[in-house]
Amino acid sequence: MMQSEIPASRRSCLYECRVMHERFFPRHHRFSYGAFWFYLDLDELPSLSQSQHLLGIRSVYPYQFRQSDHLNLGSHAPDGLKERVRYWLGKHGVETADTDCVCLLTLPRVFGYVFNPVSFYFVSKADGTPVVAIAEVGNTYGEQKPYLVPVESHSRGTQINRFHVQVPKLFYVSPFSPLDWHFDFRLRTPGPRLAISVDNIHAEKQTALATRLTGLRRPLTDWHLLRLSFRYPLVTLRVIALIHWQALRLWSKRVPWFRKNDRQDEQQGVLRPHTSMLNRIPVAKALPLNPP
Repeated sequence: MMQSEIPASRRSCLYECRVMHERFFPRHHRFSYGAFWFYLDLDELPSLSQSQHLLGIRSVYPYQFRQSDHLNLGSHAPDGLKERVRYWLGKHGVETADTDCVCLLTLPRVFGYVFNPVSFYFVSKADGTPVVAIAEVGNTYGEQKPYLVPVESHSRGTQINRFHVQVPKLFYVSPFSPLDWHFDFRLRTPGPRLAISVDNIHAEKQTALATRLTGLRRPLTDWHLLRLSFRYPLVTLRVIALIHWQALRLWSKRVPWFRKNDRQDEQQGVLRPHTSMLNRIPVAKALPLNPP
């Protein structure tokens, strides 16, 4: 499908991004890199699978999106990802409707390999009114943890296209970040530009690690996907390689290291828990739906 043939109502697109990480505590460390993210309206998945030659939904393509890669709530949850989002939100007191739109900002599988440090769900009503967002954080052990990010309000109570929450992390993300830090999520509904902020707040209520994801919207066409693939090749492999390279640099700076198996009772609300957790703590503690 050529760019001119994209339906005007289509929400799904690409974002050409810049990712910046800056650590302030206990050692200063900063780096940034370019990449691109997929922004997928979950209701548009069937039509996308028919119109794209590089992106597959069920079959093997250079880029593949699998709903099973996200929000793994167990056998008791619905099969479809949009239904699982609504199910999880309902467990957290957020009522949604079938007509609500759920868009996911994420990295797909690239030649079968996937790794997402974090994916973001943006839920809105059919008229575009924002409802809520979810930050689905992942780690290199294959674990996930979703965090509810409510809509901000003006002083008069009117909603705006921004979401914010500060919440205990209670999840092993990096060996250089302790469990008792907090996440500070500040999101905007994606539009022509993308602006996402995720900070790690340490015990003294100051920012220990700042992350910024900024980008420009690009149409989801074969041409733009091919162009971005040449500019940022093997994007998921590149992300995981950069994570390990920066971890080596942090280790060389003698940043304190925290083991995965330490303080497992504080690793709460974990989806797809690693086998080391299942062997040491009861499954009932590994799989609760953790309130924000």
